[in-house]
Amino acid sequence: MAIPGNFFLRGRKILRTAGVIASFSLLSGCMPSPPDATGIAPGAASFANAANFKGTTSAMELGKPEKTKPTARHGIALTNFTETNFVGSNRCSLCHGNLVDRDGRDMSINNHWRSTMMANAAKDPLWQAKVSSETTRNPAIRKVIEEKCVACHMPMAWTQVNADPAVYGPEVGENPYEGFLADKTRLHSAAMDGVSCSLCHQIQDHELGNKTSFSGKYTIDTKTPPPHRAAFGPYEETVAEPMQTSIGFTPLYGSHTNDSSLCATCHTLYTPFLDNAGNIAGEFPEQTPYLEWQHSEFAEPAGNRHAIDESVGTVRLCQECHMPHSTAGGVMIASPAPKESTEKDHFSQHHFVGGNVLLLNIMQDNLEPLRISASTAKMDDTKERTVNLLQKETASLYLLAGKVSGDTLAVTVGIENKAGHKLPTGFPSRRTWLHFTVTDAEGAIVFESGRPQPDGSVTGDDGDEKMAYEPHYDLITSPDQVQIYESVMHNTDNQVTFTLLRGAGYIKDNRLLPRGFDKKTAGKDIAVQGKAAADPNFIGGADQVTYSVALSGHKGPYTVTAQLLYATVSHAFMRDLARDEAIMEVGRFVGYYNEADKTPVGIAAVRGMID
Repeated sequence: MAIPGNFFLRGRKILRTAGVIASFSLLSGCMPSPPDATGIAPGAASFANAANFKGTTSAMELGKPEKTKPTARHGIALTNFTETNFVGSNRCSLCHGNLVDRDGRDMSINNHWRSTMMANAAKDPLWQAKVSSETTRNPAIRKVIEEKCVACHMPMAWTQVNADPAVYGPEVGENPYEGFLADKTRLHSAAMDGVSCSLCHQIQDHELGNKTSFSGKYTIDTKTPPPHRAAFGPYEETVAEPMQTSIGFTPLYGSHTNDSSLCATCHTLYTPFLDNAGNIAGEFPEQTPYLEWQHSEFAEPAGNRHAIDESVGTVRLCQECHMPHSTAGGVMIASPAPKESTEKDHFSQHHFVGGNVLLLNIMQDNLEPLRISASTAKMDDTKERTVNLLQKETASLYLLAGKVSGDTLAVTVGIENKAGHKLPTGFPSRRTWLHFTVTDAEGAIVFESGRPQPDGSVTGDDGDEKMAYEPHYDLITSPDQVQIYESVMHNTDNQVTFTLLRGAGYIKDNRLLPRGFDKKTAGKDIAVQGKAAADPNFIGGADQVTYSVALSGHKGPYTVTAQLLYATVSHAFMRDLARDEAIMEVGRFVGYYNEADKTPVGIAAVRGMID
């Protein structure tokens, strides 16, 4: 069958991959990889549930934390500021709101963005608490860390004060974090607008993907005057006049807006670390999802790019998962639209969806004191998208093997990571773990590992119970052993630490690897650390854990249940942060956290019976 170039069939592009014809939607977010000639997705774990389990199912109700204040409320309005190089999100929303696709679904950029963690990057109470804690514990490099943090959480204000230090500098002062938070500061509105429209769309295609652009070192042209300042987008067809007249920007095509390296400017973060004497002793890879993605099968080869309406083999960009395309297409990207405009079938929804249900709940419960510019309804929308991503596109569980021998049941659980980076990734407070239970014919619990507690702790986790950490396991034989996928920092004395500026490396990093990740060739900044490095079952895209359960005194058939659970903030991390509760921002967050529902998000589950 001959397939002409750029052939479309009802929104699907037909691609020739590995000698076979593969068809898959370009209009949704994360998708299965196209099959190879064997019909198996490249790099996928070839997992299947064992035949000797009866009634095996993954169709189970998965838990998630709930908001504690159900009353519907409105947030504050989007900001309307105008500075030399940036404008407030409300200025953009006047034309990029009221958008719909062919099915009439809301595609309004402001409605999607305003309730995200990106929009609220500066208002995030955990971020504010952690910055305040770190600078109090390490006052000698307070200015260094504040500048690094505001570069990505308050990027417009930071860029503006550096572009015009004589104008803005005296008011902001030596400590930009505190200066920007002060509501009487001229740049306060720009700071609190978070990661906003006129920041991301002005990032230049300069050194992207290189370390010189990481850690908030994006490039913004602050010299070109309006109306000729560039606002980059993913479409070659642009209409200049409306934006030039209304906000002083000229829309231009930028291929880099459809490149993961754009996201890497802030989502690859290196921070300095101190030794016991308080001296800077090196640099720590605090967050590396881009580097993890580069070492996976989802990465695009360095220097390669593709258009927003194309798909290339197994490549999956950050934007394709976290800004999924409208499934119906037909979106006019402005309203009212210039007469020269055409509908876009490949429109990236500004969902910026991640996994942070806990913080979304906390912000929703505290709209007024945090001055969130989104209603409770919009927060609900973002939380629903977040839960859907976690529960439908992130991981799968399997009962790979099971056998009863005398008074012992052996069960092997398989975990498949579907994400394009480690799971969990990013900030080292996050963890994913297996909650595994076996019950007998009467429903009595025979064995349980990894039970979550209402206070956010996990039964059996050494990290929650003492200043230590739970090791990685290939075989679990006791209920006080838990398979927890996490990164745990160590200081220059090789002791566990939760202080970022003391983090010299990872004493444990067994976070689930993305497909195609070779742990033997991974660079030191993304290397597997601890016992997982030598575990032959811990591989790119998958892990296997075997449970050996004593059955004495119980009768079958036995019901085996495994759940993969996720928490944004570990109990140990919060216990350490609470040491600084006397600091206003820390005390406030501790109060919010204590009131919040700390139920972990259930990512995946599987259940079966065995005699």
